[in-house]
Amino acid sequence: MHGSKLLARGFAVFLDAFFLNFIFALPLKSGGKSPQCDYFSIKMISRIFAILAILSIAALAQTQMNTSTNSTSSATPAQACKIDGPKSACGLPSNAVIDMAKAKVQHSDAEWHKLLTPTQFRVAREQGTEPPFHNEYWDNHADGVYFSVCSDTPLFDSKDKFESGTGWPSFTKPIEPAFVEETTDSSFGMTRTEVHCSVDSAHLGHVFDDGPAPTGKRYCINSASLHFMPRKEYDAWLAKKDKPLAAATTK
Repeated sequence: MHGSKLLARGFAVFLDAFFLNFIFALPLKSGGKSPQCDYFSIKMISRIFAILAILSIAALAQTQMNTSTNSTSSATPAQACKIDGPKSACGLPSNAVIDMAKAKVQHSDAEWHKLLTPTQFRVAREQGTEPPFHNEYWDNHADGVYFSVCSDTPLFDSKDKFESGTGWPSFTKPIEPAFVEETTDSSFGMTRTEVHCSVDSAHLGHVFDDGPAPTGKRYCINSASLHFMPRKEYDAWLAKKDKPLAAATTK
């Protein structure tokens, strides 16, 4: 039942109880007699009506509470992330012009399809996006490093990850700025700064100037463009990568 109708019915029942008690009880108290019932019966009936009124009002409160809860729980991820200003722009895909010829790692679309999942291909290779709060790393608090999903390139450190409230992984800075290139994205009637991996041209997301200190930057990144490596595995990977360099410098 609609809340306003329930409230009106509860109030009407309360008035019925009040007037029933007033009209019938007065002559009975003064010595008059009712042809239908005595004073005690009228008092009982009026109390029953009053209880019904209280129950109706209580039901109204419960209905309003349930409605509020259901509205919150049934909100779509996009609604839950509807934030005014630049943060709402995270949920839009990109249409930036990326110079693929500069990438060191290159594959044909057919090869990328074999290497990536459909979601990874749509986001990383076609500049798509993913739903907020329903992606792999938005709530990941493990210690480690995030690589590009398209190559062996470390991009972001978990130490620079923060809770932006947008539903996407957010970082204050990349591990190596040279690995994350920026391109102007003028799609959807706005100007944004698209970011992609310089090594493999994978679309990552966008960067905004509303992040926390010390950089003031918010790299809003798609989970589908990332691959997470725990800290111990990363340290071992890094040591293995550094061995040829270390051997060369000792000769």
